[in-house]
Amino acid sequence: MNGTLPTITLPSGQILPALGLGTWMMGEISDAATDEIAAVNHALDLGMTVIDTAEIYADGGLEHIIGQALKSRRDEAYLVSKVAPWNASRDGTISACEVSLKRLGTDCLDLYLLHWRGEHPLTDTVDAFETLKRQGKIKAWGVSNFDVDDMEELFAVENGANCQANQILYNLSRRGVEYDLLPWCQERGIAIMAYSPIEQGRLLRHRELIHVAKANQATPAQVALAFLLERDNVLPIPKTTATTRIEENRGSVDLDLTEDDQARLDAAFPPPQRKQPLEML
Repeated sequence: MNGTLPTITLPSGQILPALGLGTWMMGEISDAATDEIAAVNHALDLGMTVIDTAEIYADGGLEHIIGQALKSRRDEAYLVSKVAPWNASRDGTISACEVSLKRLGTDCLDLYLLHWRGEHPLTDTVDAFETLKRQGKIKAWGVSNFDVDDMEELFAVENGANCQANQILYNLSRRGVEYDLLPWCQERGIAIMAYSPIEQGRLLRHRELIHVAKANQATPAQVALAFLLERDNVLPIPKTTATTRIEENRGSVDLDLTEDDQARLDAAFPPPQRKQPLEML
């Protein structure tokens, strides 16, 4: 296993490892908490220090679990959480952040995201984010599930260009963002956090992906992650609670896909030829 992870750079200049840990759907089963805490710690051990969560995951319960996992290791993690759209008014965002901080057992989030667009004006949400920054409760902010028109609207808002990241559904079977959203963000240095990078495991059964994996003495998951890791400023955040899977995901950074591999993947998962609506899970 390679000693160092590739990195991405946020517009602020903050450098992050280009592979993190997603936690969506953790926290739902009380008996699984021990394994979930172990998974977070194992990811940190392997240098996958970007830990992503949200206030809505397990109705806030997952933030408690993440807080337990980071109790003695907070400084090692780059901690990301999200405000739900129905809480994203100016005062609501500030209150939601304070609740998340208490559940996580920390006084500051490294990155705070708007989970998706809702009824509250972006001006109010951005104002709240900037206030939280001034108060030292978050270091940076971003968005999630924003398409190009959303990003353009965001950048037209005062301080909207302070956005550091856009977390979106992006994997081999969901390449629509490559037509316009991915280059739009790349041109501005905005990090793309790719959630569900192996399509919640469904990609692993794809015949061509299995073929490319065998040709590289790798696993299908590693090929799917390597595909994303080769994109500029893209940070996949695969979710798993199995330590063996975390190690497998970590091993994807050692895989260099050849031009032939890329051609086979393009044939099996064609890149977009026209604008497509942003997909979400």
